[in-house]
Amino acid sequence: MEMRQITLNIPDTQKPRVVIIGAGFGGLNAATGLSDDKFQVVLFDKHNYHTFQPLLYQVASAGLQADSIAGPLRNLFHKRKDFHFRMLKVLSIDPVANTISTSAGNLKYDYLIISGGAKTNYFGNENMKKFASSLKSIPDALNLRSQLMQLFEWASLNSDPAIEDHILNIVLIGAGPTGVEMSGALSELKKHILPKDYPRLDFNKMRIYLLEGLDRVLPPMSPKASARAQKDLEKMGVNIRLKTMVQDYDGETVTIRDGEPIKSFCVIWSAGVTGETMPGLPAEWAERGRLLTDLNCRIIGSYNIFAIGDISMMKSDTYPKGHPGVAQPAIQMGKYLAKNLWALHQQQPVKPFRYFDKGSLATIGRGKAVADLPGNIMIGGRIAWYIWLFVHITFLSTFRNKILVLTNWIWNLFTYDKGNRLIIRPYIRKGDEKARAVYAENEVGS
Repeated sequence: MEMRQITLNIPDTQKPRVVIIGAGFGGLNAATGLSDDKFQVVLFDKHNYHTFQPLLYQVASAGLQADSIAGPLRNLFHKRKDFHFRMLKVLSIDPVANTISTSAGNLKYDYLIISGGAKTNYFGNENMKKFASSLKSIPDALNLRSQLMQLFEWASLNSDPAIEDHILNIVLIGAGPTGVEMSGALSELKKHILPKDYPRLDFNKMRIYLLEGLDRVLPPMSPKASARAQKDLEKMGVNIRLKTMVQDYDGETVTIRDGEPIKSFCVIWSAGVTGETMPGLPAEWAERGRLLTDLNCRIIGSYNIFAIGDISMMKSDTYPKGHPGVAQPAIQMGKYLAKNLWALHQQQPVKPFRYFDKGSLATIGRGKAVADLPGNIMIGGRIAWYIWLFVHITFLSTFRNKILVLTNWIWNLFTYDKGNRLIIRPYIRKGDEKARAVYAENEVGS
């Protein structure tokens, strides 16, 4: 039987066609807000779900199942009449012909919204890219969860005194929100969960290192919040090393400039991201991996291509280097563009985008969090933790997600039991033949 040719299969339309690349916070809010009566909306993403990235670390640390932070895109838009989702990766953009190229063919657009987000930035260190774990997607989180659980299983099988003192070492590079929250979650695993799972292992030998090149943890937050977070993490047993520049990692040893190396089989990289720009766009449209936009989110140099979220660099007096790469700017840009695109289409004047900073949050552990609120107010401890819980539940994409996450959190609160410690999909780092041989020999992940 002959295979039919794969096509995009997007119907023709008399309405302006808006193509959105990426179903992150920005793309999702833009697609949700655009009117079917005025536009045909086409959304492209390489996954068929929206990921709530702020809780990826809880999937990686076995606190949540993956589907509790993912919302199926087709379900979110199933009532829309002229909305079309395609699970494809966009290969390139032709801004002159107003077309995008995909593996299933080309598509013309009247307006293009790029919200592809950011990717992990290893700053050219190929060994770090090869051996360290990142945490930008659900597959990343599942891989890291498997790697961690396999490490504990491997430790229970180990009889080699040469690696006994460092087999449980975990190193996190970058003390931003991801590094801080992940190190706190690992500390709670070490204290409350792992000793019951592995009673023969001495978890006093498990060391969690948090390395940061700057002089404090949580650099994007206020100094007070940073100091409170560092104090809480140190009480939880996290080894924090500031002003520490990592040079390399070979899968077994982290090399540090002007410092003692750290032996570890598990390194988590959270030290930086970079924008994921699209082939075909002029180089002068981008700066440091982000697309330069005016105050209407329109790319400078184009009349019908917009960029929102992490990929956007909208410079202003308040944000001379662009807005921070967190969820709120992307959400607000998506809503702004959805509200104003029809007026822009009719060449009517619109108010410039203004970002309202609602504050920053980071959780350290149970009952421990820090919050920078508007008005230079910093709150720490249990109250900040309650705020963190409420905000994250509120912004989950579906009611089902809210119920699943809330149920898991309530269960964990009363039992300390993170029930997702499963190696569903064994994971071995690409090119790590040493680990592959060890796991094969011990039938771990076979």
